[in-house]
Amino acid sequence: MPSVDYRSLAGDILAKVGGEANVGSVAHCATRLRFKLKDASKADKAAVEKLPGVIAVMEAGGQFQVVIGNNVPLLYAELGRISQLTGDTDLGEAAKGNLFNRFVAMISSIFLPFLWTLAGAALLKAFVGAVAYFGWLNPASNTYAVLNASGDAVLKFLPVLLALTAAKRFKANQFTAVVLAGALMYLEITAWTGLKTSPTDFFSIPVPVVSYVGSVIPIIVAVWVQGHLERFLDKHLPSVIRNFTTPLLTLLVMVPLVILTIGPATTYAGQGVSWVIMTIWKFAPWLAGALMGGFWQVFVIFGMHWAFIPVMMVDLANQGFSPLSGALLAPVLAQAAAATAVFFRSKSAKRRELAGPGAISGFLAGITEPIIYGVNLPLKRPFIFGCVGGAIGGAIGAQAGSAMTGFAMPSVLAIPAYLPAGPITASSFTWQMIGTGLAIVIAFVLTLLFGVKDSADEAEATAVVSSATEVGAPMNGELIGLSQVKDKVFAAGALGKGVAVVPTSGEVYAPVAGTVVSAFPTGHAFGIKTDDDLEVLVHIGIDTVALNGKGFTSTVTQGQKVATGDLLASVDLESVKAAGYDPTTVMVITNSAKFAAVLPAEGHSVTHGQTAIVVER
Repeated sequence: MPSVDYRSLAGDILAKVGGEANVGSVAHCATRLRFKLKDASKADKAAVEKLPGVIAVMEAGGQFQVVIGNNVPLLYAELGRISQLTGDTDLGEAAKGNLFNRFVAMISSIFLPFLWTLAGAALLKAFVGAVAYFGWLNPASNTYAVLNASGDAVLKFLPVLLALTAAKRFKANQFTAVVLAGALMYLEITAWTGLKTSPTDFFSIPVPVVSYVGSVIPIIVAVWVQGHLERFLDKHLPSVIRNFTTPLLTLLVMVPLVILTIGPATTYAGQGVSWVIMTIWKFAPWLAGALMGGFWQVFVIFGMHWAFIPVMMVDLANQGFSPLSGALLAPVLAQAAAATAVFFRSKSAKRRELAGPGAISGFLAGITEPIIYGVNLPLKRPFIFGCVGGAIGGAIGAQAGSAMTGFAMPSVLAIPAYLPAGPITASSFTWQMIGTGLAIVIAFVLTLLFGVKDSADEAEATAVVSSATEVGAPMNGELIGLSQVKDKVFAAGALGKGVAVVPTSGEVYAPVAGTVVSAFPTGHAFGIKTDDDLEVLVHIGIDTVALNGKGFTSTVTQGQKVATGDLLASVDLESVKAAGYDPTTVMVITNSAKFAAVLPAEGHSVTHGQTAIVVER
């Protein structure tokens, strides 16, 4: 098989899809480069297909897919070296649509690279909490502390992970962004310890103490500003000092800027919302509960939920219960219920794999970040239906006077905190369960019926190919599609998907390794079955069975084991042509229906053994 210059191929493909500026994102699976193009009309599909090393080009699920085969990681690596197209997320300019859709796309794409880590850690935290709740592990033990830290760290230090992925999206320096996030966390862990309710200062400028633990929006906004600042500095600083001066000045500007403006802005916004809801609570608990339940997950996204925590803590300290918490169980479990419906309804295997464990962590531990950012928010409707259910359940719980008598993450395991105690009556608890149950049912049913609209193409496009088999060309010659074969049965694909070779030499080689399950006495056709159940038929010439073996010399017998490239037969092409027959050789996968995709290459010259078909499982 001839070698391919993947550096040159990467440049050629990039040029023929409209250049780097036309690429929103690029990723790869087992066999394909998957481009999301800003303008698909700029891509020259035919030109890409003719490039050496390209097997086929497909357009599906909004993606421009270039089939390369098992060497696609090599091409992807070269593409990364000649461009800035790295990672699996869209670049900032790729998102289209209204402001809400663009915001959702941005948030979801920034979370995408570490969603599985987030989901796994959340599930671990849920199980650790369950084990402690049932008394199998002492929450005061060091063992619990270690296990809890393993599951909780990703949520506590979420700004650091967000800095890394946001920098990639906004084309900022990733390491500077991580240091920026680390500085905010460092302040909270060290310098601001003990100052949770007191302002501090920076050069005598008052600075409110803000918690950045688990926050989302402040660091994303900060990195966006960082990217613009770095590009300004790179443009104006002398090259001799640019490499170290740009990060120096960026940190010198950005850390104070965040603690003086971006962080306090979210805090003040949260305090304003908190004041409004607490004011409403005094005369209409049901309305305040509906607002809390309906918008709680929105508050979490923007980091405004932290403004409610001090109010809850003061209530617990002064009166032994927190009325605000009565509206929080429903919205959390409603989002978990919506994700459960996505798990049952979605056609996308990738989405189901995230929705299942994410829903478990949401129900058990109240950790909804994986399902919010990876499932419900990207689909929009499940998130909205979860908010609707949360609003109804929150209104019922608040009006009934339900409240937690201890501080805990709202979840199934936290339900005992709502049990009757002191002024919290049995009736309050009963209505809390009714409201929460109603929220779960509403979110689940609405999502199941109306919330999931992914198509089969989308599901196929997002699925990850687990493995692939490359089938080599059986002869030297020109590859053509089956539709060009002058035989209606082969041309219609009745015997399976495949490709044909217009041969330039008469040697026929095994396209795969396996067992010869059929070898016609006439020497014109051979069937090979591989150890992993791929069935390949090589048929030499059209209607050549009528030659009764004349001009054909078979070198294998039925039941014989062959390796890829072993000689199967020789044929006298001139003799076949002189007898009035077409020597075009057909190769089909006779059990094509068993596989995810059978992708033939066509339209270029090949030598035997060069990839002619890719079979994806």
